[in-house]
Amino acid sequence: MIKATLITALFCTVAIAPADAHGPTPKKIEETVSISAPVDKVWKTAGQFGEIAAWHPDVSKSSATKGNEPGSVRELTLEKGVIKESLDEYDEGAHSYSYRMDGENLEALPVSSYSSTMTVQADGEGSKVSWIGRFYRGDTSNEPPENLNDESAIAAMTAIYKNGLAGLKKTVEGK
Repeated sequence: MIKATLITALFCTVAIAPADAHGPTPKKIEETVSISAPVDKVWKTAGQFGEIAAWHPDVSKSSATKGNEPGSVRELTLEKGVIKESLDEYDEGAHSYSYRMDGENLEALPVSSYSSTMTVQADGEGSKVSWIGRFYRGDTSNEPPENLNDESAIAAMTAIYKNGLAGLKKTVEGK
């Protein structure tokens, strides 16, 4: 009887331990902007994977190894460092592309990984641009420091998307 109780206790401990020791959950944000221009005009600017520095105020320099071809790696120079992103999908007809972070740079951006999709759609006589991201905080341990926790990751990614969309709108509309 003692043996059975011990085995049951060990089984319960093993079965419960993974649930208690889980890591962070991914966070998701979506930012949108309406632009007073047709889809093709917006896409001509937003759809150039390697040319984000032309419209994003937080990116001082950008380049891409293979342009808009899936597998292209773009390098972005931000205020606090450089990050790299890989283009996973590019759909000219749907005016959409998806990419992901290639390695982390916690000085530049307090996230450990992310994937993003940008889409331009018709919205009346203008366009609606959606930028959706899924990401993990910079420190994926159970007790991250304040500068690498969920809140700092959400704030940083939200700022990147909002600033970028405002810059895109300003660039396309010429205002």
